[in-house]
Amino acid sequence: MGAAMRRIQVGSALSSFGVGFTVPFLYVYVAEVRGLGAGAAGIVLAAFAMAALVVLPFTGRAIDRRGPVPVLVVATLVAAVGALGLGLAGSQTTAILSAAVLGAGTAVIQPALATMIVWTSTPDTRTRAFAMQFFLQNLGLGIGGLIGGQIVDESRPSSFTLLFGIEAVMFLVLAGVVGFVRMPYAPTIGGAVPKGGSGTGGGLRALFRHRAMVQLCVLGFVLFFACYGQFESGLSAYGVEAAGISPSTLGIALAANTAMIVVAQFAVLKFVERRRRSRVIAAVGLVWAIAWLAAGYAGVGHGSQAMATAAFISTYALFGLGEAMLSPTVAPLVADLAPAGMVGQYNSAFALVKQLALAVGPAVGGPMGAALHGPYIVTFVLFSLGITFLAVRLGRHLSPVQDRPSLAKSRIVAEGGASAEPVPAAAAV
Repeated sequence: MGAAMRRIQVGSALSSFGVGFTVPFLYVYVAEVRGLGAGAAGIVLAAFAMAALVVLPFTGRAIDRRGPVPVLVVATLVAAVGALGLGLAGSQTTAILSAAVLGAGTAVIQPALATMIVWTSTPDTRTRAFAMQFFLQNLGLGIGGLIGGQIVDESRPSSFTLLFGIEAVMFLVLAGVVGFVRMPYAPTIGGAVPKGGSGTGGGLRALFRHRAMVQLCVLGFVLFFACYGQFESGLSAYGVEAAGISPSTLGIALAANTAMIVVAQFAVLKFVERRRRSRVIAAVGLVWAIAWLAAGYAGVGHGSQAMATAAFISTYALFGLGEAMLSPTVAPLVADLAPAGMVGQYNSAFALVKQLALAVGPAVGGPMGAALHGPYIVTFVLFSLGITFLAVRLGRHLSPVQDRPSLAKSRIVAEGGASAEPVPAAAAV
């Protein structure tokens, strides 16, 4: 990595470390420590998500017009204010407003960081750059959660104020680390501009005309809906109600998920790098289908409690394996599909799809996981198989180099011998 990329990765890891201090404890903090009740805690979590949905449609154009660095710096300052406000919140109104400010800031940070990674990498190094970011972010979240868990004390609200203060400081550290990064402009893979569009405009209309990107967004919604949208809602409710899993075991399952990502990320990367991205995503669908079947055995099987617990923990570990396969695949593909001058808009559009899935997932999966155990498992096994189907279909609309970046080193592809589309002048560097 060059100096710019190192600073981006370090800043990203430190901000995730700060977020890890507060995310596991936000519900308990609002509902019990501040005594605002479960209803207020639900509204706070909803405000956090809705703020992201409001700001993301405008984020991409700001990144492409102003550059990712100033947008990131402003977002980190906003997020720091929101985190500090939550730590000091004593009323429901203050907590909701602070959560909205924090949600808006953190929502903008991710596409800005993704654009910075694109601009400081090449198509040949982008896969490893995004894999490294995912690895460091999960490591930061895990370590932050572990340390935060040792600090919190429900009888002392000041301990939670300290956690939110640390989170605010980490956002400011992110701004300081990456705020002075000099951004080179890196080209995207050729053949990415949709027919009838230009490389330097068109906005959302150009994005909607780009069939491969639209299909990737649909696939992304299903991915996040069937995995991340279930972690802390439907799947945990299912584990408690159907499999008799204790809250402490839920913590072990989440730890198994993080451990799998940390252990498997770079081993998986070697496997993924020279294979078609669409086929890797299709394989993730199969892995997650097996994970849901393991969860089904844990809840509706007739094994012992020990077997049910092992199967449930295995579900989270298998999800982690799929996540490790996705991290060097999906985010670089979004970047490589983006025309010149629209990288920020493509990253923000995909982040918006992710946020929608994370909002809809708990609303659908929570009630099903708690009460409709068999239908819940069948539904998400089918969603996982749908990922495989959509990924194979997406592969038909990608150029050979977009689907397998390692082909860029081939002289045949470089000379235009493959079936890739010609590169428009606006996309050429």
